[in-house]
Amino acid sequence: MTALAGPNHPVNEARVVAEQAYDEANTRYQTNHSNADAAWEFARACFDLADQTDRDSERAAVARLGIEACRQLVKRNPKVAAGHYYLGMNLGQLAQTKSLGALPLVRQMRKEWDIALAQDPHIDFAGPDRNLGMLYRDAPGPPLSIGNRVEAVQHLMRAVELCPEYPENHLNLIESQIKWNHLEEAAREDEKLRAILPAARKELTGPTWQGPWRDWQARQDAIEVKLTQWRDTLLHPREP
Repeated sequence: MTALAGPNHPVNEARVVAEQAYDEANTRYQTNHSNADAAWEFARACFDLADQTDRDSERAAVARLGIEACRQLVKRNPKVAAGHYYLGMNLGQLAQTKSLGALPLVRQMRKEWDIALAQDPHIDFAGPDRNLGMLYRDAPGPPLSIGNRVEAVQHLMRAVELCPEYPENHLNLIESQIKWNHLEEAAREDEKLRAILPAARKELTGPTWQGPWRDWQARQDAIEVKLTQWRDTLLHPREP
């Protein structure tokens, strides 16, 4: 796969990194489909590449490759947590390309992440709890789907507890607290995030982390705007 480049198509560095990782993982997987590590690493590369496209057709096509690799893997060895985890991740990418058709996929995602959580809660920096928290937060509520704020809070907080050194766990929790207007809690969590950032920047380095850091910085900037506005209202309340 080749990224578009030129005057009208500047190079997307994150896309280039994802394509390179995909090509390498695909080569390993094609030479040994029965190797568990090769299968889930290919599925992870599929997720990352799908995440770098705005075209639904391409996102769906790449996600389906990851889904198929994981389905074969968990059929052969259902105890490989990464197989269930990245199956759920690629189902999530596929769900982004659908509207009402995404609802059945939501329950499949929950099932796979529940299994991964039971087998290895620490995988991908507490990924199962992180993803379940976001799923419960953003899905429509019953009876249409599984949305549930209580479940969302429990999983998002547990992700932070399991892996407090990972910035996205804090960011998801802070953004959710702001969404629910729990601004004091968000401010306290923001302090925890700031405390772990220096060590995280030293640990999470290299080309694969450039994209996540750009995303995290943008989200942190947006959080700071919200919290600054909130603090200003406390210092200068509007008169009735």
